[in-house]
Amino acid sequence: AGIALAGVVVSFALMVAMAIMVGSFRDSVSGWLDRVLVAPLYGRMPIGATDFIPPAVMARVARHADVARVEWMRLQQIDLDPRRPAVTLMVRDLSPDDPGARLPLTGKSLSLAELPAGAIPIWISEAMTDLHGWRLGDTVRLPLAGQARSVTVAGIWRDFGRQHGTVVIGRADHARLVGEDAEQLATDVALWPRTGVAASALAAALRRDVPETARLEFGEPGEIRARSLRIFDRSFAVTYLLEIVAIGIGLAGIGASFSAQALARQREFGMLRHLGVSRRELMRLLAFESAGLTLFGGAAGGALGFAVAMVLIRVVNPQSFHWRMDLSVPWGLLVSVTALLLAAGVGTALLATRRATGVGPLRAVREDW
Repeated sequence: AGIALAGVVVSFALMVAMAIMVGSFRDSVSGWLDRVLVAPLYGRMPIGATDFIPPAVMARVARHADVARVEWMRLQQIDLDPRRPAVTLMVRDLSPDDPGARLPLTGKSLSLAELPAGAIPIWISEAMTDLHGWRLGDTVRLPLAGQARSVTVAGIWRDFGRQHGTVVIGRADHARLVGEDAEQLATDVALWPRTGVAASALAAALRRDVPETARLEFGEPGEIRARSLRIFDRSFAVTYLLEIVAIGIGLAGIGASFSAQALARQREFGMLRHLGVSRRELMRLLAFESAGLTLFGGAAGGALGFAVAMVLIRVVNPQSFHWRMDLSVPWGLLVSVTALLLAAGVGTALLATRRATGVGPLRAVREDW
């Protein structure tokens, strides 16, 4: 029983830990995408492109008859520490009075009244606090236009898209620091079509009326979200395989243990049969034994798996990837897998002991004669 229990505990604990960790990560990414994808249509320069959207093209897009509103964004890499990877600088349309409308903040954001007089606010991702030690309210130096500029950390936000850190600064503030000409450059755009115009129709109209936008990669929020989650699921497909292997190992342990127990208890079975216990009643007894063992192993494995999952979510993940996630327990999946494990455990145990319980009562106790 101890050997079988160990297999169930270990396998179920691994399954629970992986399910909670992956489920929490996926739900956090899904919620993050819902927060950041607020426009009906997005466009960006191709990945790897080194140039920007020209100011003349930006003006033509903003004046297009089907465009009701437009927000521009610029992404570029800056070096803060030669010993660490480059950090992403995100220059975007952002209201200092309500940065949470565009950024998934993890806590309080300092208002303009709470900042030092004349301070330029920035908002940093969680990775910046781990890798560079920046904290809320710190005054730091950013390399902009060949000079180190003083800025103040006004808030911290969650960014699952960039692991090495992201610094967000408003376009108006960036223009004050580096000049209007540099500020007019952009790499990404968020578009709101006028009433009655679909997002896909707006993308087609821009490609037709502003040929320079043919280089842009357009996408709607639903499409971007679905593609991102597909990439996530493919990345963690191996964990699902590990969960299946773990359950298989646990069931194999149950089968091997009950087979060994059946051989050792063969005379016990024979004596019970000799005293009038039918084979059906004996199999029912063994079913209760295996069910109790499996449930106990599942409860112990579930508690152990939850503890391991908390370590993965609260300690390992922040240390490895420098972002946090919200705990999300997939109760439906865990209950379903527990029921499946219980049924499989009982079935495996009965299959393993079927031969031993089928021996005649006299033959089973002949060694006691």
